Amino acid sequence: MSTMRAERFYADTRTVVLEDVPIPEPGEGEVLVKVAFCGICHSDLSLINGTFPAQRPVVIQGHEASGTIAKLGPGVTGWSEGDRVVVAAGRPCGQCPNCRRGELATCLRMQLMAFAYDGAWAEYTVAQAAGLTRVPDNVPLEQAAILADAVSTPFGAVVNTGKVVIGESVGVWGVGGIGTHIVQLARLVGAVPIIAVDLNPAVRERALELGADYAFDSRDPDFADKLAQATGGRGLDVAFDAVGLKVTFEQALNSLTGGGRLVGVGMSAESPTVGPTSMFGLTRRQVLGHLGYHNKDIETLAALVSRGRLDLSRSISQIIPLEDIADGIRILEHAEGNPIRVLVQP
Repeated sequence: MSTMRAERFYADTRTVVLEDVPIPEPGEGEVLVKVAFCGICHSDLSLINGTFPAQRPVVIQGHEASGTIAKLGPGVTGWSEGDRVVVAAGRPCGQCPNCRRGELATCLRMQLMAFAYDGAWAEYTVAQAAGLTRVPDNVPLEQAAILADAVSTPFGAVVNTGKVVIGESVGVWGVGGIGTHIVQLARLVGAVPIIAVDLNPAVRERALELGADYAFDSRDPDFADKLAQATGGRGLDVAFDAVGLKVTFEQALNSLTGGGRLVGVGMSAESPTVGPTSMFGLTRRQVLGHLGYHNKDIETLAALVSRGRLDLSRSISQIIPLEDIADGIRILEHAEGNPIRVLVQP
């Protein structure tokens, strides 16, 4: 039996192990994808450190994958071996009430790649053909890989959940892998001004280079005054918390104008509050949770990159071989070099 090299996470010991495992066979409606690149995401770290509960005792991690189709499973049409693709980072359960209604995009029990089933920190991965996105020839596969989460999740947060429109003021707390792309996409849809909030001066400078109008340190004692001045005294129309800590969530919420929207994208085990319900009601502020994207969003983003509307050339901070996956995990966990995205190349 042919084998491949793969990373596997063992839930009982919370260990990451590189092993030789059988190359999986695609089933009905599935394809086998030869992985070109796969991103390392904070949610991968959250499974390792226990923030996210394990769904399987052993699983291959990695859910931001690009590659080429190596084999078609039974019943697959419209695709050919060698096609360049992005793999969807989740698949509908097919059994919940929404799936039975044909509303697969709003599945109530969406199965997440690298959590509920094997991911792509491996030489090959199996994917549903219905969830693939074709990659234009002029889009590098390393940039295509991060469309499946690192860019599409911010797209969904800005466009679908935050519903940012031209002329609205936007603040972004945490300008790493997710926040950087929120800044870029908010600018693309016409938000003004865009305010980046981060503790690291190098990250703040990078945010300005990538499209933010202002970049502030959240610990600055004059932070509130600077934000008020930048927004003409109004506060923010939309704030994005890409960190997920109690302090970032609450500071972002308190920076909103009346009727403003806070979109929580970052995740942690901390529990922020909205303060007194009387004030929450009086200010008419909204708190919205966001996770993931729709597959059609990846196609939209691929077209934007292909036509030069969205520049992701600075988003790939480092590419490491699969054998060095432990180094990649460490780089992201400790923010070594302030990475936007670290990729694994099997």
